Amino acid sequence: MYKISGNILIVDDEPELRNLLARILELEGYEVFTSDGGKNALKKLATTTINVVITDIQMPGITGLDLIEKIKKDFPATEVICLTAYGKIADGVQAMKNGAYDYLEKDNYRTKIIPLVAKAAEKSKLQFEIEKLRKKVNTKQSFEHILGTSPAIKNAITTAKKVAATNATVLLTGPTGTGKEIFANSIHNASDRALENLVIINCAALNKEVLENELFGHKQGAFTGAIKDKTGLFEEAHKGTLFLDEIGEMELELQAKILRVLENGTFIKLGDTKERKVDVRILSATNRDLQKEVEKGNFREDLYYRLALFQIELPALNERREDILQLAKHFLAVASTKSGKKIQGMHPGYEKALTEHYWRGNIRELKNLIERSVILEDSEILSTTTLPFNFQQSSDSESGISMTLKEIEKQHILRILQHTGENKTQTAKILDIGLTTLYAKLKEYHI
Repeated sequence: MYKISGNILIVDDEPELRNLLARILELEGYEVFTSDGGKNALKKLATTTINVVITDIQMPGITGLDLIEKIKKDFPATEVICLTAYGKIADGVQAMKNGAYDYLEKDNYRTKIIPLVAKAAEKSKLQFEIEKLRKKVNTKQSFEHILGTSPAIKNAITTAKKVAATNATVLLTGPTGTGKEIFANSIHNASDRALENLVIINCAALNKEVLENELFGHKQGAFTGAIKDKTGLFEEAHKGTLFLDEIGEMELELQAKILRVLENGTFIKLGDTKERKVDVRILSATNRDLQKEVEKGNFREDLYYRLALFQIELPALNERREDILQLAKHFLAVASTKSGKKIQGMHPGYEKALTEHYWRGNIRELKNLIERSVILEDSEILSTTTLPFNFQQSSDSESGISMTLKEIEKQHILRILQHTGENKTQTAKILDIGLTTLYAKLKEYHI
């Protein structure tokens, strides 16, 4: 009646009781592991899926009560049954407060242990299954809304999927408007932290004092106006993820405090003397070249290498032109629904203007353009009349129509420079000209 499969771990420093319990449960069909103390028990839990832990309360080293707390913190789907000495009901009550499923008195466990373990194992297996399904759903859906089939974006997605399953820091780089926040959301949602908070802050939007207060919080009386304690974003992101957007704008003094959190997981609130410990994964993003900022003395080298354990470069929209219309159609569907209009598509001339335009603002510029057109359009098809003034003209200019040969050459050099991140040697190589010739042209065209 009670026979349910599962993995059981028995923790007791008394070998006779430990072995007797193991034998009883093995006869019921369970896979049973044993440990003589809390330290070895935690090692076993870290390498083996355990449904139920049966632990003694009084043990040398890590006590049963401490072990229960650690198990429920680090292995929440595992249930714990504790064994108490006769007359020590208070220990059992405290164990349940610490998260135990139930408790048994050592002198009266034989008739109760089998049904109790069966119920605990059933609950644990259900919790493991729910967690498995949640992770499966998160992994499946987290990256599906990142559109595009170009090699550049597919490579970025592949790398992000691989690193999402870890706790590694990730630095997202690339021009403004390429979707770094969307990638941060996707990485979080595909991680083991998906059920916890993703906290986002733009480091460029706040001055040093305000940003420090937002990140770390403060104690009452820390400064004028601090009338009560404030919880910082690191605390809000505990067990979850903190996304530091525009990290390259952060001042050096504050960078040192971020480094401390990365190194040992601790910080101190403003106006406090007590260290606080947090478990936070940090994702960051910037459109700056942080290596150059390190050389200039604007960014800490040690922090850069901590943040960039994995660096993912997001491509500019001009480097993934085959994705422009797919993105545009997606933004059109969203904007049409939002506005209550029934716009079914785009005029061929409108599509041509999109594919020929040089997108300095990347995906963000495209999204804003589509939203603007939807607002202005009165028919069921987006027409070129809804495009901004001179949009088509500027698109033609960027693509070489109605331009002089010198203008075309200047625009081409600018594009290659952007593609190489202003690397002059690489630009000259792509253009198949000497480096001296390139510098002469840059001077000639005032680039």
